[in-house]
Amino acid sequence: MTSTTTKSAYWMGVRDGAPFILVAAPFAVLFGVIATEAGLNLFEVMSFSFVVIAGAAQFTALELMQKEAPTLIVLISALAVNLRVAMYSAAITPYLGTAPLWQRVLMSYMLVDQSYALAHAKFEDAPNMSVPQRTAYYFGTCTLVMGAWFICSFLGAALGTQLPPSIPIDFALPIAFLSMIAPMIRSLPHLVAAITAIVVSLICINVPYSLGLIIAGFAGMAAGSQTEVWITRKQEAAP
Repeated sequence: MTSTTTKSAYWMGVRDGAPFILVAAPFAVLFGVIATEAGLNLFEVMSFSFVVIAGAAQFTALELMQKEAPTLIVLISALAVNLRVAMYSAAITPYLGTAPLWQRVLMSYMLVDQSYALAHAKFEDAPNMSVPQRTAYYFGTCTLVMGAWFICSFLGAALGTQLPPSIPIDFALPIAFLSMIAPMIRSLPHLVAAITAIVVSLICINVPYSLGLIIAGFAGMAAGSQTEVWITRKQEAAP
């Protein structure tokens, strides 16, 4: 019974993750193309995708490398863009923290925006799922997205500059983030954080080495946190 239920949870994750192929695939192709144009060979492009598996960080690092930014700036910027993954990990640990070590290591490797968004929402909506069922669902959400990312990174790198510029594949990144972030804005602090980050990022658009994104991220977190504090104090002061 447990095996059947776990298997069903896995295929449920595969089904829920399938729509994200529509954004992961062109995003990966775009990375492969741009990385090739930047001078990386096929092995370097695929190593980038297999080791990092973080589209936003990969694009950030690639852009800074093209601008000949100092290595330290490249590393700091890529890590800053990926700071959200640490928060993802903290958020799903209560649901998956008792899984076997080898599974937790593999889940850490496969933790991306899509797997987090789907898994966290599912675990909140179905609190009675067992840890094996949650683990199976999590791996299910990763299966197609990961496969699409690796295959399409290869295709993009292989195509290189042969891909016609008239094909608009650069739409994938903003659509992917909007589709994941919008459902997560469930409270006033979330909304304040999002709006603050957007406004500050626009103000800091000319900051060298794309460091404006880091400034915007910290500004958004600070604004959201202060809003949460304000709401809590207001509730405590209410009669």
